Amino acid sequence: MAETQKLHIALFPWLAFGHIIPFLELAPDWIIHDFAPHWLPPIATKLGIRRVFFSVFNASFLCFVGPSNSSTTDAVDPTSTRTETDHFIVPPKWVPFPTKIAPRLFEAKKLIGNHMEENASGVSDISRYMQAVEGAGALAVKTCSEVEGEWLKLLGQLHNAPVFPVGSLPSSAQERGVDKDGTWGTIVEWLDKREKGSVVYVAFGTEVQPSQEDLNELALGLEQSGFPFFWALRKRSSSVIGGDMAELPEGFEERTRGRGIVWPSWAPQFRILAHESVGGFLNHCGWSSVAEAFQLGRPLIMLPISVDSGLIARLIEERQAGVEVPRNEQDGSFTRDSVTQTLRLVMKDEEGQIYRDKAKEMSAIFGDEDLQDRYAANFVEFLENHRHVVRGL
Repeated sequence: MAETQKLHIALFPWLAFGHIIPFLELAPDWIIHDFAPHWLPPIATKLGIRRVFFSVFNASFLCFVGPSNSSTTDAVDPTSTRTETDHFIVPPKWVPFPTKIAPRLFEAKKLIGNHMEENASGVSDISRYMQAVEGAGALAVKTCSEVEGEWLKLLGQLHNAPVFPVGSLPSSAQERGVDKDGTWGTIVEWLDKREKGSVVYVAFGTEVQPSQEDLNELALGLEQSGFPFFWALRKRSSSVIGGDMAELPEGFEERTRGRGIVWPSWAPQFRILAHESVGGFLNHCGWSSVAEAFQLGRPLIMLPISVDSGLIARLIEERQAGVEVPRNEQDGSFTRDSVTQTLRLVMKDEEGQIYRDKAKEMSAIFGDEDLQDRYAANFVEFLENHRHVVRGL
């Protein structure tokens, strides 16, 4: 007789209050949410359900944003209100330890213009975060204590709440091995022909892409570096941050044929990074991509595009596991020469050995499955032990 298995059903409500509230009543112990549903806290309070604020942003970025409005902590200087662009290019006064983690000038301008001012929804991203995190029973952050221990401690002080690192939440081995459309055979055949550690893997995720000008300089920098490369460059859509369709420089693919591949569709990133021919990862510093690179000990060549990825790049530079491509402080532009020089430093030059070594050290953290499982287990244990205590009632 076949074994009886539990039935798992996923329910997806229409995103309207009348449809969502009944779902909250199905989960009386905890609600775990991110910054988007800023309207959720008062509903949870009314229903007597505790909340956990879950963040895919790393701890140093959340600390830079600052405390919620009603946080009571000696860590916050009440005179440290930031109103000008110059206030955002240095670490906040509430950070008690030395660090260089802060936006560049061009990133600070984006932060103010794109995230602190009201958008089409009528609520800014920063306001959403402040409302969503305020009064949370705990914060769960996608990070590791070994990498952001001091930031996690500060985050708890800023919000007067327990903070749990939940690790990098790596995908399962089964998910990593999925060949969605049978293309892995073509990719691995090309990678197998390259020398160990010689290939630069280039990818900027699905949500952000360089501008046309930046794409040109990036491509030409790759070309003149001389390194073999695999570039996952999906066709841009209107939903991608960065604008309309962008084109590679004229003749680029012809000139680099045989040495590089421009892959125009989905690529199995983890499997590519895991191949021994890959020696470095040129990317936008999305936190999930960074975690995958460090699981495999790959050093980073960094071109952050969004504001949070800029702070991630500073964190990685402090840990000496990657190098950011030098950019113009005013507008964020960079040159093909700066791309080439950074690639050579991280991939080949003797003085770049420190970055390759530090990235390998990171794999002992991000690639330790037992450690990552313990993070998740500790968080679940907290949820189980505190399910009946309602904060603020």
